Amino acid sequence: MIGSSELIINPDGSIFHLHLKPEQIADQIIMVGDPGRVELIASLFSRVELTVRNREFVSLTGWYNEKRITVISTGIGTDNIDIVLNELDALVNIDFTTREIKSKKRSLNIIRIGTSGGLQPFLDVNSFVISRKAIGFDGLLNFYAGRNQVSDQMFEMAFKNHVKWNELLTAPYVVNASDELFDKINDENFTSGVTISAPGFYGPQGRVVRLPIVDPDINSKIESFSFEGNKITNYEMECSAIYGLSALLGHRALTVCLIIANRLSKQANGEYHPQMKKLIQLVLDKLTE
Repeated sequence: MIGSSELIINPDGSIFHLHLKPEQIADQIIMVGDPGRVELIASLFSRVELTVRNREFVSLTGWYNEKRITVISTGIGTDNIDIVLNELDALVNIDFTTREIKSKKRSLNIIRIGTSGGLQPFLDVNSFVISRKAIGFDGLLNFYAGRNQVSDQMFEMAFKNHVKWNELLTAPYVVNASDELFDKINDENFTSGVTISAPGFYGPQGRVVRLPIVDPDINSKIESFSFEGNKITNYEMECSAIYGLSALLGHRALTVCLIIANRLSKQANGEYHPQMKKLIQLVLDKLTE
């Protein structure tokens, strides 16, 4: 039995942070960082069953193309993904009455729709990237047993050697997207690539405002890296933890991002909302076709 300190269930029978009950989530999950984006997606649904709010976690379950979908805002960062992924898995794979792990596991389809910064000259602002792999600069997956079984260790070693990884930093990990979801969503609208999830927006992504960073050349090293035909295309802040924890827990995960800035050309688009709506519509249509 899982102890009450390890799995906290609220008095109303909902899980601690998300405030959701097991029957309230669908098998199709869309994750967004911004709570406001939940309402944008909901505006495209034919029917909304419920909305639950707690802190930055806004969850909504509704219907699109006669398919039941849950949308959850995670806030920013892989630390929040650790909360959301573990609580989603508990909702479907733990009996809240007995606190026992269920013998028959349920697998979720988890798609993150986010914004991102491009790291290659061929990635124009307003383009869409689908993440074949994720590199975690955050170190989250390294806290879990089985990390090596779901990671691409050859890619990790090649990357660390290429950029001369600073040993004071957390060890990067590399995890693949779900092949099934990748094949379902990918088409000519997307550029396929490798996404870095950073544990911050400024220094960890090579930005310098007032504080110097430990490796001023990190982004040029990242741009020039290639392994087995894979180039690193973009920075964001959640994908690696979604891929890593989903792989360990038996769920399928994919990330698609809208490029709102290119770090090489120094171009950015602050008015990206129409393109984001287009990306959301594209994902919803493909997920439910």
